[in-house]
Amino acid sequence: MAEARRRLFLALWPGPELAGRLQTVSAEAFRVCGGRQMRVKTLHLTLAFLGDVPESRIPALLAAMSRIKGRPFQLVVDTLGYWKHNRIVWGGCRAQPEALDQLVSAIRQQLVALGLPGGSDSFSPHITLLCKARPVGELPAMTPLAWPVGEWVLMESCPSTAGADYRRLAAWPLG
Repeated sequence: MAEARRRLFLALWPGPELAGRLQTVSAEAFRVCGGRQMRVKTLHLTLAFLGDVPESRIPALLAAMSRIKGRPFQLVVDTLGYWKHNRIVWGGCRAQPEALDQLVSAIRQQLVALGLPGGSDSFSPHITLLCKARPVGELPAMTPLAWPVGEWVLMESCPSTAGADYRRLAAWPLG
């Protein structure tokens, strides 16, 4: 019998207030782009996508991630973009804090040491706001949103009729 697997990713998760503000931005972009808005409870910034991980590997993953010592930082989500190849409208940051780069680098080092995926893709920090979008005009200007980041999380993606639901498996504080 094949070992059970869990679809996992590491992410930054906005608090409810910021997620609500991101949803408002998403609604404004929807008027120009159509598509499908991401549900407010699913908005996040992926640090590394691990894919389907055997359950037996999860304890080692948790131990490795616990060894990472990052420091808190602030993101400013201040730009909207569109990726034509996958029809995604995203919110991003014009300036990428050094502490974010260091966190992603440390995560990748641990993933490579574990032989897990997620350590080699290029990192383009963004929050997916719309999928299946087709802009018919300019994306709206975005009022900058401050995001004080104090933790990062391990999430499981669980298929559902509404798309994927996400379940928090672990969190690590920064600082």
